[in-house]
Amino acid sequence: MIKIAPSILSADFANLERDIGRISTADYVHVDVMDGMFVPNITIGIPVVRCIRPTTTLPLDVHLMIVKPARYVEEFCDAGADIVTVHVESDTPEGIQSAIDKIHAKGKRAGIVLKPATPAQAAEPFLEQVEMVLVMTVEPGFGGQKFMADQMDKVRTLRAWIDQRNPGCELEVDGGVDPETCKVCIEAGANVLVAGSAVYKAADIPARIAQLRG
Repeated sequence: MIKIAPSILSADFANLERDIGRISTADYVHVDVMDGMFVPNITIGIPVVRCIRPTTTLPLDVHLMIVKPARYVEEFCDAGADIVTVHVESDTPEGIQSAIDKIHAKGKRAGIVLKPATPAQAAEPFLEQVEMVLVMTVEPGFGGQKFMADQMDKVRTLRAWIDQRNPGCELEVDGGVDPETCKVCIEAGANVLVAGSAVYKAADIPARIAQLRG
């Protein structure tokens, strides 16, 4: 089944509980955490994750766009994250391994993220350990960017590796997903789709979520 993870980056932050309630038919709540260093933008952090946790029964899919994420992953887990994904580019391989180990020690799901310029091979050292691989289909840091269709070759490669080596691992895409590009992502092998404005700007949010499932 295709899962939909609306990004609250496109929600109204003055009415965050209301807007999380509006996506109750989705599968995950996608939370974009940016530190202004790994990416040129600053969004939200641990206190917001802690505050939104009681507002929904959906799993919180927390995407850390921060340097040296091992410093903070335990706190995000304690705040209520169910899935914590870290960028392979954000630290040394040893640092990424430490982050994955700490997430698992908290009993939560761990994932790795690849920027558009990062080859699929960067996922290989971690592929059999994680519960999610996220392929960015825009440059991380800002919403509303154009979908990068050239990332679908990477998605296909990762899908083949996951099927062979870690079939329980989810393959997520994030960036520019809408009712048209979702079809390309699903065809390439993604099973979790992050969507922001395509969901929150829809006149009928539950219908849009159903539409994105393909």
